[in-house]
Amino acid sequence: MIAIRKAADCDFDEIWPILQEVFSKGDTYVFSPDMQKEEARIVWLEVPMTTYVALKNDQIVGTYFIKPNQPGLGSHICNAGYVVETNARGEGIGKVMCEHSLNEAKLMGFKGMQYNFVVSTNLNAIKLWEKCGFSKVGVLRNAYNHKEKGFVDAYIMYQWFEQ
Repeated sequence: MIAIRKAADCDFDEIWPILQEVFSKGDTYVFSPDMQKEEARIVWLEVPMTTYVALKNDQIVGTYFIKPNQPGLGSHICNAGYVVETNARGEGIGKVMCEHSLNEAKLMGFKGMQYNFVVSTNLNAIKLWEKCGFSKVGVLRNAYNHKEKGFVDAYIMYQWFEQ
């Protein structure tokens, strides 16, 4: 069973290896593959409104954040980012985190959620986001410099919350 709770500062020592592994691959996130721990802590714990951790057997196996996508007149739409530990993939953790984030975002008063930069080669994520109600609303041609494949497209994916 997967439990989700708000992340605490003391959780970052467990979160960091998960982020570092994913970011270093250079195939799904725009963050530098060489990002250092302190910069990642700021990006993942300080900038977002809220950060969560997914736990399996009391071990952190995933994490996500929610933040406004834009300031001011665009702040009613949120953005989220998710990372699942490599060894825990395929266990439904991403889906549980996405569903949790959608509920949390609604409770926070957001009217919709937008993913600004879904790498087109990240097929598992795209399939999951579509199952969770997101639609591709835009294509950014050759916007992502994939570490192995070179320039590939990125998608903007969006979901308006039914009121």
